[in-house]
Amino acid sequence: MKQLKKVVSIALVFSMLVGCSLFFTACGKAYEIALITDKGNIDDKSFNQGAWEGVVEFAKANNISHKYYKPEEASNDGYLASIDLAVKGGAKVVVTPGYLFEVAVYQAQTKYPDVKFILLDGEPHTADYATFETKSNVASVMYAEEQSGYLAGYAAVKDGYTKLGFMGGMAVPAVQAFGYGYLQGAEAAANELGVNVDVKYHYTGNFEENDTNKATAKTMFEGGTEVIFACGGSVGKSVMSAADEAKKFVIGVDVDQRYDSATVVTSATKGLGSSVVQVLEAIYKTNTWDTFGGNKTYFNAANEGVGLPTIVIGDAKGNAFDRFKSFTKADYDVVFAQLVDGSVTPIRTIEVSAENGYATADELTSGLNLNKVTVTTVQ
Repeated sequence: MKQLKKVVSIALVFSMLVGCSLFFTACGKAYEIALITDKGNIDDKSFNQGAWEGVVEFAKANNISHKYYKPEEASNDGYLASIDLAVKGGAKVVVTPGYLFEVAVYQAQTKYPDVKFILLDGEPHTADYATFETKSNVASVMYAEEQSGYLAGYAAVKDGYTKLGFMGGMAVPAVQAFGYGYLQGAEAAANELGVNVDVKYHYTGNFEENDTNKATAKTMFEGGTEVIFACGGSVGKSVMSAADEAKKFVIGVDVDQRYDSATVVTSATKGLGSSVVQVLEAIYKTNTWDTFGGNKTYFNAANEGVGLPTIVIGDAKGNAFDRFKSFTKADYDVVFAQLVDGSVTPIRTIEVSAENGYATADELTSGLNLNKVTVTTVQ
């Protein structure tokens, strides 16, 4: 009898250990809100960091356990494996920052119908793009990049720059919208000032920091370009390096990149953190998940979704506009209010004939109604 009890006890201990190893919630810490990083790190000063800051802000304020997971490989399978791990670890809400998660979330939304997913800057679809479907447990969060780009172009020209550059990564919708808005903002400011503006417009075809991208930026600067809107993830590092050597300037993207380089005048940002907080509030506090679940929601100037930086992190008295020559916070407030009230509505998409999405100078000029801005596309 004692031997039987011993066997049973060993079996129970073994069962508990197996349970703990497979399901963290059984015996250890459960993490209710999870974020899966893309191929970057949590301190990338871009999508991962911005989204994670929103998770941390909300979770700490509401005493909710949270954790981030970095995939072992940057692939659809790798992202889905990390989602699996997060769910096994107790996640009830999973935040995925960026379009790279579109396929993984498409699969996960069916696999885990009781888990809520917040997909930033993307919408779920199959790998071949044949089927798009956002189920009721997924919030597809998008951003009005054309508004953020508009603010950047407007500010640059109002500050006295008349020779601008644009270096986008791939011509995906978000990058296109940033560029189109940039040109329209420059056009508006040029009309107000009665000046003409030249813009060199280029897609790198990647989101990498490499010698080729640095060389392209260097060539632009040597050709007279004064400031380049670096709209391509790590492409920005290449542009900043070239700007530093040429004593020229850069406009950052997605998050405030002034902390990366003294060459960064301002950044066309997305309210990654604030949008994550708003969706989490809908889940946990206001019971309004249905506003986001199953829908594609655009965050814009009206709901703190886009803008230029207005504070200096860690410096309550800091001036986020101190790298401009003359453009001020008061100037910014005026144009930002026009986006909020809808009196200014930048165009987000135009007709582009090329399959790769690269617009010609003529397409940009006619599609965006440019008169004071002359665009030259750079191959």
